Order: sequence, then structure tokens, then C-alpha cells
Amino acid sequence: MTSAEAVHGGSPHKGGRCLKGRGVPSIMKIIIAGAGAVGTHLAKMLADERHDIVLMDASEERLSNLESNFDLMTIAARPTSINSLKDAGAADADLFVAVTPEESTNITSCILAHSLGAKKTVARIDNYEYLQPKNKEFFKNLGVDSLIYPEMLAAKEIADGLHLSWIRQWWEFSGGALVMLGVKLRDNALILNTPIFQIKKEHPYHIVTIKRMGETIIPGGADELRAGDIVYFMTTKRSLPYIRKITGKEEHSTIHNIMIMGGSRIAMRATQLVSDAMSVKIIENDLSRCHWLTDMVDDSVMIINGDGRDYELLEEEGIGKVDAFVALTDSSETNILACLSAKRMGVFKTIAEVENIDYIGMAESLDIGAVINKKKIAASYIYQLLLDADVENVKCLTFANADVAEFIVKEGARVTRSLVKDIALPKGVTIGGLVRGDEGILVTGHTQIQAGDHVVVFCLSSMIKRIEKYFN
Repeated sequence: MTSAEAVHGGSPHKGGRCLKGRGVPSIMKIIIAGAGAVGTHLAKMLADERHDIVLMDASEERLSNLESNFDLMTIAARPTSINSLKDAGAADADLFVAVTPEESTNITSCILAHSLGAKKTVARIDNYEYLQPKNKEFFKNLGVDSLIYPEMLAAKEIADGLHLSWIRQWWEFSGGALVMLGVKLRDNALILNTPIFQIKKEHPYHIVTIKRMGETIIPGGADELRAGDIVYFMTTKRSLPYIRKITGKEEHSTIHNIMIMGGSRIAMRATQLVSDAMSVKIIENDLSRCHWLTDMVDDSVMIINGDGRDYELLEEEGIGKVDAFVALTDSSETNILACLSAKRMGVFKTIAEVENIDYIGMAESLDIGAVINKKKIAASYIYQLLLDADVENVKCLTFANADVAEFIVKEGARVTRSLVKDIALPKGVTIGGLVRGDEGILVTGHTQIQAGDHVVVFCLSSMIKRIEKYFN
């Protein structure tokens, strides 16, 4: 659907809409099955962008207050009911997202929604085998267009952060031809208090986003970096040692010993992704969960039954010799406090799972280290399915109120008609780099973008739909 076409009318409680005209983002009919953490966050985010949202869940309690506080419609029904899917409008849905806790419910409801006419479907799963290419094709033939495993995506972010101990966030584009990394600057950084246009001359990176206290900045050449900023760089892998030097992170050591508090699925998957050279201990308070972990993780991973908040236990298990502490309980508050305690006990690297989005800013102000939020991770993945442009990746930056997207440029697209400096992108948008063939290229004002290029764009949150027209 293009911005010039008539779009779906809203659900009855919204009064209906029909927008036409240049530059107006198209409104989509989206059904979300599952009012848990991921489904509710996604529904709120998309409702804020004025899409036509229906949120389904078998529990009326989970749905209470959502319809009155947000611009969406709720239906208390199981998504595997054909009649309920019809009532929700599956026949007209542009996107059907199933993110209930039950994998089988998600797959079944996507198959049914597809058969009723839903244009795209995505199912949340917890079986990694399903993500293998041959199995993904099998599900696609059944009517499940995309599969998402939020816990695996979160585990990968944790593993990336442990492999590169000096970064806060890491993202690869086009198989690693370009990389984005977020770094917190301290007083020893070599690039402080100097205009960006001066420090980046002849240097192999772009500074694409700055998070300063509560403010997100898409910087211009006159902006300066300050101690305490979280700075997002776009660069190539060969330039990582240089960025590590100028950000004052050379003293950060390699991580060998890891302690994880909380035996969640994320913890289990993270142990499978970290280097074999890393030693891992998981502390879990629930004995039955410990038995489950023993069956699921490698024999080299030590499982300890106990309370990770117990200082004596932590000292007994050698927290003083630990390089990284990862808090993955189901309580954001516990994870934040545990990481604070670990820092005070001398742990160099800490990572906290913070699912309460309201606490992310507080976690950063307390300087607890990296933050993982699987709701934002899942929303990033699902968001790209809404775009009319050809998009490889969409990433919500955990600390910053900004998004990054990898667009594949189409023949005749607006960005191919002039040099980058003459494209006139909206304020709050910047192009970080592009991949042409297998080569990562840092973009300047004199770069000419070509059809087929993979272009990495940074923008303030909720602007991606406004800029996709430049790449179509």
C-alpha cells in the first residue's frame, strides 16, 4: 500500500479513517494475538503511530484498561477460534502477529488468519529448530510468513556484549560489512569537547546518534561529545581498534568468567552463544528450574541452586574473580539492584534484563552497564514487516529514542537522483553508511547512492514510516 492509496478505515470505536495524499504514512490493519509483555508493548507502539490495532487475548484481565488508555480495540477470545478471528477482521488484516506464551497457539492462529485472508503473519516461537532455513520454508508454505524467537535475539545481544566487553550495544549489517556500536564515553575519551566535524576528518567512522541524559540527538557537525554520553558509531570491523582507542576503552580486558543470575530461557541460550573460552555459572533459586537447566546447557556450565541476591553466596562462588555479571530474573528491579551490587563488588561488566521500559532511563542514570529488553528487540523485528520499502533490518536502540533501518534501494528511488547532501532528508534523520556488493562504505555528502545499495539510516523513533518513500 502506498501513501497515495486509500487506507483501511479504523475500527468502530475510532470512528474510521481514510487518508490520502503525498507524505502521509499509510494506516495498516494489524491484529496482535497475545496481551503479554511483547504483545502489549507492540500494540501500544503501533497505536501511537495511528495504525488500526486489534489486540486479542483469552484473558479479560490482561486486556483491562488497555482500550480506554490507548487507541486500539481489544477482543477477549482465543486466537485459535475461527469465529473470533473473523470478528477481529482477519480477512482484512495487513499483518497478523501471534505472540502468546504458547508456541502451538501462535502457529495455529497464524495458519488460520492466513487462510482467512491476512496478508502477512508472524508467530513467536521457542523452538530454535524452526528457524533453520528448510523449516522456515515449511512454515511459510503453511501460511506463517515469519518466525520470531525473542529470547534467542536477546541472548545474541548478550553474547555480543560479552565478546566485545567495551561496548553497550552492537549490530551488524549485510553480514558484518558495516557495524554499529554504542559506547559510553568517560573522562578519558580522546574525542570530548570538540566539534564532530573536526574530530571525524579522515577518520573511519560516523557518529550517528548521541544519548545525553534524557535527550536523543541525531548530531550535526557542530555538536560536541561529552563525558557520560552514549555514542553510536557506524564503522567497519577493521576500524574497531581505532574506535576503542579514541573512546578510552583500551584498558578493558577480555571476559573469561561470567556469572548469570536467573535461569531463564535467555540465560540458557546465551550460554550456547558465548565463546568456549568463557567459563559460565548460573545461579537459580528454583530447584526444578536448576534440573531443567542441567539438561539444557553444556556440561561445562555450572548450575548453582541459590538466591543471587545473597552476598555470602556470591562471595562463596567467587564474584570477586568474575569479569561479567548478567542479571536475567523476571524482576527488572532485582536485576538493576543486582548489577549495582556487582559493580560495587568489583565486577567489570554488567548486563541487566530490564523489561519495564519505564526503568530503562533509570538504569542508565545509575550506570549499571548494558540493558537488554526483549520487548524492544521483538518490536524491532516485527516493525520491519510494516514497511512498504525493502528493509533488511530494523533496530530500536535500547537507551536512545532512535531507530536504525537497513533499506535496499529500488531502481529510480528518490535517494538515487542526487548526491546525499542534496537529498533533503527530514530533520532527525541521517545516513550512516551503505553496503555495495560486499563492501561497507561510509557515506559523505558527496556520495551517490545507487539502486541495489543497502543503506543504513538512523532516525528519531517513529520516523521510519516517513522516510521509506525515499528508498522506494
